[in-house]
Amino acid sequence: MPEVSIITPSYNTEKYIQETINSVLSQTLTDWEWIITDDKSSDKTTEIIEQHKDPRIILIKAEKNGGAGHARNLSLEKASGRFITFLDADDFWEPNFLEEMINFMKKEKAEIAYSNYARCNEDLIPQIEDFKADKVVTFNNLLKTCRLSLLSSMYDSARVGKEYFPEGSKREDHVMWLNLLKKIPEGKPLPKTMAKYRMHQSSVSRNKKNIIKDQYLVYKDHMNYSTIKSLYYTANWALNGFMKYSKLFN
Repeated sequence: MPEVSIITPSYNTEKYIQETINSVLSQTLTDWEWIITDDKSSDKTTEIIEQHKDPRIILIKAEKNGGAGHARNLSLEKASGRFITFLDADDFWEPNFLEEMINFMKKEKAEIAYSNYARCNEDLIPQIEDFKADKVVTFNNLLKTCRLSLLSSMYDSARVGKEYFPEGSKREDHVMWLNLLKKIPEGKPLPKTMAKYRMHQSSVSRNKKNIIKDQYLVYKDHMNYSTIKSLYYTANWALNGFMKYSKLFN
């Protein structure tokens, strides 16, 4: 059983996947398994992955294109590590990410932890101030803004179990973290920058106007809140999302 399972969905990421692979192979902690589920890519993504013969890299090819949540769930089904963490196929970890996060979680007896991450353009050049891991995360404050980014967070599956993603939602990561935090009191921050997030111009997560409805459904459908309560949390999320990416507030 490896110490940590890394979960990655891939879809047409031939432009970036090699950098992501390099960042995992460079980790100072080597006791990991990396389960990549390719979501029916039509480019050379899988060919690039298959060039690496490292037995710790496990490639699953989805039978159909089911979206990132579906791909992550297929990887999670195979995961056997105590710690679970996520890395999209176009993002990047600093070499000490896994080691620092696991040592921190063991020292602090944390069930969930998250770190700072750099917010970069497509060439991994920082564009605005790093996103800061500066608050203890609870279910209640996560309702208003999703501070837990997949690429800089980790949870202890031995203590909280595996948590799968709701398929079909564009906000599946937020729902997953909320469901985890229903089980435990808090997630703890590690205020070190150990990851780089590519902010694509066309990124769904940056296009707030297009996903207001999806965010509303996080509360209405997945949390089973009333319409008024769902609108209240959606408004809070939208305001916090603006502050998260506005240079004026960072």
